[in-house]
Amino acid sequence: MRVSDFDFELPPERIALRPAVPRESAKLLVVAADGLRDRTVADLPHELRAGDVLVFNNTKVIPAALSGQRVGRLGTTPRIEVLLHQRLDGRRWKAFAKPAKKLLTGDRLRFGALEAEVEEKGEAGEITLSFAMAGPELDAAIAMVGRVPLPPYIESKRQQDAQDRADYQTVYARHDGAVAAPTAGLHFTEGLMKSLQDIGISHEFVTLHVGAGTFLPVKVDDTKDHRMHGEWGEVPAEVATRLQAARAQGRRIIAVGTTSLRLLEASGLHAFSGVTDIFITPGYRFRAVDGLITNFHLPRSTLFMLVSAFAGFERMKQAYAHAITHGYRFYSYGDASLLWPTP
Repeated sequence: MRVSDFDFELPPERIALRPAVPRESAKLLVVAADGLRDRTVADLPHELRAGDVLVFNNTKVIPAALSGQRVGRLGTTPRIEVLLHQRLDGRRWKAFAKPAKKLLTGDRLRFGALEAEVEEKGEAGEITLSFAMAGPELDAAIAMVGRVPLPPYIESKRQQDAQDRADYQTVYARHDGAVAAPTAGLHFTEGLMKSLQDIGISHEFVTLHVGAGTFLPVKVDDTKDHRMHGEWGEVPAEVATRLQAARAQGRRIIAVGTTSLRLLEASGLHAFSGVTDIFITPGYRFRAVDGLITNFHLPRSTLFMLVSAFAGFERMKQAYAHAITHGYRFYSYGDASLLWPTP
């Protein structure tokens, strides 16, 4: 399909710069076979049913945005901004650098007390960094000198502050490694999760470390030419076993967020540990997920393509037009939708 097919006009005032307070007070647009319903996230217990299984992504956002300078060459020491996006091992990370044109393989970068070498330089500003530290020592140093990488459409509007460290993290985040939050999960509080459990809705946790590729624009004209950046994920064996049993019992599996959905579809509800670059567009046949809770996404983005594949291209165009008209807030700190697939 043409990427331009997924374009739409979004008024700037619809972009949320802060989350709803409390979290579950955010609006929820239910997109179902019988039409659209305006609800709030707090209404989820009334929209789901006993036996449903919610699958959450328990990745934890790390302060992966680093500001520093190139050192070691004679002459200037230009400022360099780095966004880590994929851990390769205990010492090395793939990252995006700005301005990448000022870097060569072998260059050294200094971020406060943290130093790294440019081990490899790829395309579109991507580099591989090998740090002087490794393991837990490196993680602690990154936490000291880095900042939470808020999406560009927020950072271009306001300064990041201490509140973002709490706001841009799910209440169930456990495993360090993401550079972007699984934002559908930001709407859930411990109280809401208990309310869902009390009426017979269970939950499972998987891990997909969301990479900075989620922020990158689609630069090709046709979706078949786009390549996703790989992201590391894990579906534990015991979780896979329970999900397979739920499916055999006819219970619905509902992904909380596109990251959970992509991982479940990549794994086919089997145990999984590794990198996935699955790219879902209209025409994809879903095999693992029966419902999806997700935020409202950018025009021309891979995530808008995914929801169009799941709930139907025309239905999602109508849903987004409804959301814009009725004051829904978009993107990471915005409102949510509950999507049921095209009949």
